[in-house]
Amino acid sequence: MLNSHHYFSFPMLEGELGPRMRFMGREVLNWSLNNYLGLANHPEVRQADAEAAAKWGLAYPMGARMMSGNSTLHEIFEKELAQFVGKTDAFLLNYGYQGVMSAIECLCDHRDVIVYDAESHACLIDGIRLHKAKLGEYYKFNHNDMVSLEKNLIRATKLAEEKGGGVLVITEGVFGMSGKVGDLKAIAELKKKYNFRLLVDDAHGFGTMGETGAGVGELLGVQDEIDLYFSTFAKSMAAIGGFIASNDPEIIMFLKYNMRSQTYAKALPMPYVEGCRKRLEMVKQMPELRAKLWENVKAMQDGLRSRGFNIGETESPVTPVFLHSEGGVPEVTRMVRDLRENMGVFCSIVVYPVVPKGQIMLRIIPTASHTLEDVEYTLNAFTTLAEKLKNRVYQSDAVQEVVE
Repeated sequence: MLNSHHYFSFPMLEGELGPRMRFMGREVLNWSLNNYLGLANHPEVRQADAEAAAKWGLAYPMGARMMSGNSTLHEIFEKELAQFVGKTDAFLLNYGYQGVMSAIECLCDHRDVIVYDAESHACLIDGIRLHKAKLGEYYKFNHNDMVSLEKNLIRATKLAEEKGGGVLVITEGVFGMSGKVGDLKAIAELKKKYNFRLLVDDAHGFGTMGETGAGVGELLGVQDEIDLYFSTFAKSMAAIGGFIASNDPEIIMFLKYNMRSQTYAKALPMPYVEGCRKRLEMVKQMPELRAKLWENVKAMQDGLRSRGFNIGETESPVTPVFLHSEGGVPEVTRMVRDLRENMGVFCSIVVYPVVPKGQIMLRIIPTASHTLEDVEYTLNAFTTLAEKLKNRVYQSDAVQEVVE
């Protein structure tokens, strides 16, 4: 059995970023990059990045924004991001993960109560753990379950009133494992009954969802009801950094002066600012990239369903494929080796405890840079894999004859 390090975990993909890369000396069809719009290696993006690096170097502006690291371009970019997602102002973040984590910690003091979706991303959970309230003074509602949310809002409202604080509801636009869309419309309706602010992590929705790509709020017609809109640049923008936007300029100004991850860390380097401005321009001016993404998504998801695969309730480009396994980890490792080494398909594999025992999830991320031929090839590979799994081929050491 291969050592899991560098194979099942910390794998090394080599070559130019794109649908086809090299893994362990073999070319593989890669479905594991969150490069939704294909911008990671787009020639216009590469040129903009190179020119910005040559002009500014990688260090500029060096300091934290509050001290010596601010620039006109940082503030221009903030306005452009806010305008794109329909907000009045935004705060540019040096990293998405630590940024939203720090924002939650900053926004909520010991009097405030947080209510959050049970399947919230790790960055949100880590931010909630930094909450200054005592353990038990924040509430988790069942995933996308509005009955559960309302029950917890009743509890949270009562506690917040007793403490003299407010309530923050946290959820996602697109849940990155399942591909489900957060029920933002129903959450917005609850604002008519309860007094709370809504923070949405739309990392997978920004650039991919909605008529213009402004996210799930735009798709569902409730962008104005989102009090704090967050996204990272690590998905559709294929870069580093992030932002948080709001229609309340006082919130953004408060964050600028109180977010520790930004006050005590260097600003987003100028090459990323210029490079991400170029990416945003392309998101706005090249809708054909989003159209191609969705053409590939539809072909992949329709193809999987028509062949009898269970892809859950995804409504986004995130495409989970659920398979049944009785053979545990040894069976899964043999299956992955066959998929990668013989079929030339590389995708993320998720097992227990993320999914229930006896289940395997293959996570597919279609991008605009894939082709319909790539989709068809992968559908055929998955059909072969599922048949082998059904016939218990991977439960036997005989599979060594196949993969070695």
